[in-house]
Amino acid sequence: MEVIITDSAEATGTIAAEAIERLYAAKPAAVLGVATGSSPLAIYADLGRRVDAGTLSLAQASAFMLDEYVGLAADHAERYRTVIERELVARVDIDSGRVHGPDGAASDLRGACAAYEEAIRAAGGVDLQILGVGTDGHIAFNEPGSSLASRTRIKTLTSQTRRDNARFFGGDVEAVPRHCLTQGIGTIMEARHIVLVATGRHKAEAVHHLVEGSISAMWPATILQMHPHATVVVDQSAASRLQLAGYYTETYEAKPDWQAF
Repeated sequence: MEVIITDSAEATGTIAAEAIERLYAAKPAAVLGVATGSSPLAIYADLGRRVDAGTLSLAQASAFMLDEYVGLAADHAERYRTVIERELVARVDIDSGRVHGPDGAASDLRGACAAYEEAIRAAGGVDLQILGVGTDGHIAFNEPGSSLASRTRIKTLTSQTRRDNARFFGGDVEAVPRHCLTQGIGTIMEARHIVLVATGRHKAEAVHHLVEGSISAMWPATILQMHPHATVVVDQSAASRLQLAGYYTETYEAKPDWQAF
C-alpha cells in the first residue's frame, strides 16, 4: 500500500486525477470505477479541467458505479446515478451510455446484483477504482461486519452512515434510504488499481485503521492492506493519527521517476 499525504483536499484530487490520466494515456478504453460522496468531487473537477485542456480523454472509457440507493425515484437529485451524471459525466467526454450502475429500482434486486457482477466481468474488470472511506471504515456501502469476500448485494445502512449522509438530504436522516445495492468487498478487491481518497479530521480514525490497523470486518477498509496495488491519498487532517506519517512522506518524496504510480 502506498500512502500519499498532501497539503490540501484539492491536492488529493490532483494526485488521483494524475493516476487516471496516466492510465488512459496507456489504455484509452480502460474501465474506471467511480464513487460518490464528498471525497471524489475534487477528482472529478480535476478530470474535467484535464479534458477541457486536451490532456485527457475518456471518450473510449466505460465506468462502473460502486453502489446505489434502493427506492429513490429516477429523477431524485441524490440518486447516485444522478450524482455521477452531474459530477462526472457532465464534466468530461465519457459517453453516458457507457456508465453503469446497479439498479436500485429493480423489481428483482437480487437478480439485479447478479447481473451487475456479470456486467463487470464482461467488461474485463475494473482497471482503476476510486474509493472513499466512511467514518466507520466502510468502503462502498460495505458496513462494519461485512464479509471481506462479499459480492454485489443488498445491504442495510447503519444509523451512522445515514446520519453522515443526511447532509445530502437537507439534514433529514429519515429521508436517507435504509437500503442500498453495493459492490461487495470481494468485487472491489478485483480492481487492478485502487485509489482511495480521504480528507478532513473526521476521517482520521478510519484512515488510521485502514493503513495501520489489523485487518478486520469491523473496519472493512482494512482489507485494502491485502491489495497488490492500492494507493491511499489523504490530506494532513485525515493523516493526523498515522503513526508512520513521516515515513510515508519520505517514501513519496524519494520515489524514483520510473516507479509506477
